[in-house]
Amino acid sequence: MSNPRLTEFTGKVGLVTGGASGIGACVARLLAASGAHIVVADIDATGAARIANEIKASGAQAVAYTVDLADFAAVEAMVAFTVKQFGGLHLAVNNAGISGKRVPLAEQSFESWHRVIDVNLNAVFYAMKHEIPALLNAGGGAIVNIASVLGSVGSALSPAYVAAKHGVVGLTKSAAIAYSAKGIRINSVGPGYIDTPLLQVIDKAALGPLIGSHPIGRLGKPEEVAEMVCFLLSDRASFITGSYHLVDGGFTAQ
Repeated sequence: MSNPRLTEFTGKVGLVTGGASGIGACVARLLAASGAHIVVADIDATGAARIANEIKASGAQAVAYTVDLADFAAVEAMVAFTVKQFGGLHLAVNNAGISGKRVPLAEQSFESWHRVIDVNLNAVFYAMKHEIPALLNAGGGAIVNIASVLGSVGSALSPAYVAAKHGVVGLTKSAAIAYSAKGIRINSVGPGYIDTPLLQVIDKAALGPLIGSHPIGRLGKPEEVAEMVCFLLSDRASFITGSYHLVDGGFTAQ
């Protein structure tokens, strides 16, 4: 018996930011494996090209796009490129993010604060501002914004990151209310600490306690988050919008 998920996104066009590695790369692969044409967008041109070429080698359609998501005009151009390249936009995953320097609030530099907010929050607004009209032109679709467990709890050493991710959750809810009746579902996902390059900024001495903060006893895998993202993008989640879905190994259950 054939697997219906292999054709779940056939005829759909997906845009994945932060697609050069980690969760974004896994989402791009999974969407492509289910039939979607994918734009892999990232500031890392080499990484984005590697993932796009990997997808094309599997027989699916993908193209890399280099972008600084903190640049409003660049984000507008990214969405326009996607529509021109594949004829429309139906699925968007706003995943790109940076952790910033881990320090208490009073030690946070203005430069670090603004860069984290620009990439992790403002970029999500910029993306949705342009993605939503494209989705409306295509007759509807779905957006998933990648927040974090730190979109619902705090962290003493990540004030900018926490503020940005709380903002992503709120932005998602507001946009979902405005556009769900127009055929666009918008949800957010809150990963726990996932084994991706983003964790490289954390000291190895702190990694053990960090793993121990998850009752499941390990870090998450990017593939596990990608499964949730692709479910929310699919018609299987047709009555889900404005929601915040944790994939956190029990982190926030404590």
